[in-house]
Amino acid sequence: MNSIKGFIVAGTHSGCGKTSVTLGLMAAFARKGLKVQPFKVGPDFIDPGHHSRAAGRTCHNLDGWMLSGEVLRDIFSRHSQDADACIVEGVMGLFDGFSALEETGSTAHLSKELNLPIILVVDARAMARSAAALIKGFSEFDPETAIAGVIFNRVGSESHEQTLQEAISLTDIPLVGCLPRRNEIETPSRHLGLITAEHLEDLEGKYSALADWVEEHLDLDTILEALPDIPMPPRFDELPMIPHTRIGVAQDEAFSFYYDENLRMLRYAGAELVPFSPIKDKDLPDDLSGLYLGGGYPELSAFDLAQNTRLRRAVAEFSKSGKPIYAECGGFMYLMDSISKGDRVFPMCGIFPFRSTMQNRFQALGYKEIEIAEDCILGPIGTVARGHEFHYSALEDMPEDLNKCFIVRSRKGEPKKEGFLTEGNTLGSYIHLHFASNPDIAKNFVEACINFSRQEEI
Repeated sequence: MNSIKGFIVAGTHSGCGKTSVTLGLMAAFARKGLKVQPFKVGPDFIDPGHHSRAAGRTCHNLDGWMLSGEVLRDIFSRHSQDADACIVEGVMGLFDGFSALEETGSTAHLSKELNLPIILVVDARAMARSAAALIKGFSEFDPETAIAGVIFNRVGSESHEQTLQEAISLTDIPLVGCLPRRNEIETPSRHLGLITAEHLEDLEGKYSALADWVEEHLDLDTILEALPDIPMPPRFDELPMIPHTRIGVAQDEAFSFYYDENLRMLRYAGAELVPFSPIKDKDLPDDLSGLYLGGGYPELSAFDLAQNTRLRRAVAEFSKSGKPIYAECGGFMYLMDSISKGDRVFPMCGIFPFRSTMQNRFQALGYKEIEIAEDCILGPIGTVARGHEFHYSALEDMPEDLNKCFIVRSRKGEPKKEGFLTEGNTLGSYIHLHFASNPDIAKNFVEACINFSRQEEI
């Protein structure tokens, strides 16, 4: 039986620097010649893009609220088979998840599901002996959460480092190392989090600098040697189906937010996925039976999207023909009449008769469970799936008679109807669904595309 090394990089809170530490570790281990398999806890899309580039292997999301323990273990096992080391970046603070009252969806929850040790990143700015109290609190809050070591980040000086080393001796948690403050190598951010890999230049240089940072101050060999071996039983995965339909997937700097598992499930359901760029391509790929428009930053590319009049018209005609289109968040915005930013309005596809207007603060944030209230391309009435919503745009000029096909439940608030459905087969929503929360979603969408193809052949 094969075995691997693996650990989770967790943080005391968002903004403690765990992403920079994670990217540095991934890049450093990959530079040593190891096959590093990256994972990300939670519903994030941006961090996985960076992980994939830094490690040289596709990152996969592991979300304990959207996905069952069985599915989490399956995804982890499937992508770790040939890895030397698996590095998982946590979400928010170690114990933060769906609720303040229980652990579901948190990094601590995932650690237990996968039996992975945790390396805790602590922002040590302006902290001395209090660091011991903080670490002791984290280690004793839930004794079942295995904290294997601590990395102090943003250490101010050699004397500060010495003080922190003395302080941690008051706890039972070993010190992995101290990383000095390096503001110049932190990845810049914008309103949805870090800037996406598609929008940054000299990524390899940035990752190399992060790798230098951790190599200089952490003993990478000792870190791996101290970790327990994780047994990895051999897998015998089913083979994907021979494709029965072609689905276009919008993929460029405006549309890059996709769970890799969603794409895999569409392929295994019988779809050939054909990438296209709503920014650069003048025509849709040939012989498509459906479109999948994921999220991203269409507002940053609004001018270029608006300028590509020919493709916008092609997408609108595709919708009018009745061919299935599923759009999430940014993709949903692209299908509206327009995107408004400040005093500028950029025309979009005009399929949904309202517009999105960018705001100064987020308009929705959190996990959502949807129940289909009207038969549609994702399934029949009663189909349930889980996802996440986070956006800064608001809908304006909405007609009152819109057809809504989702009953949406969040942790707070009463259920409400969302998910907009045209008279044809175009469905748009701000919610990013994880298809592995209900495998029927991918099957139903592919089947809708296949059925339309058959109708055209008759």
